[in-house]
Amino acid sequence: MNKFYTAVTKKDSDWWIGWIEEVPGVNCQEQTHEELLKSLKITLKEALEFNRQDALAAVDGGYQEERIAL
Repeated sequence: MNKFYTAVTKKDSDWWIGWIEEVPGVNCQEQTHEELLKSLKITLKEALEFNRQDALAAVDGGYQEERIAL
């Protein structure tokens, strides 16, 4: 399953700011739009991996991982 996320971007004075609509806390600021999209992608990957590790650390064995599609 391919998963797409929505980057909301805006030029603000000399900077580009942006965030990922579906994942709270994933936001970045860069000098170019291209750099912003690259930073958002990196930050999103890191946030998803951190959230995954955090979720797995919260269970004490005996769990299943199952993919679900929306």
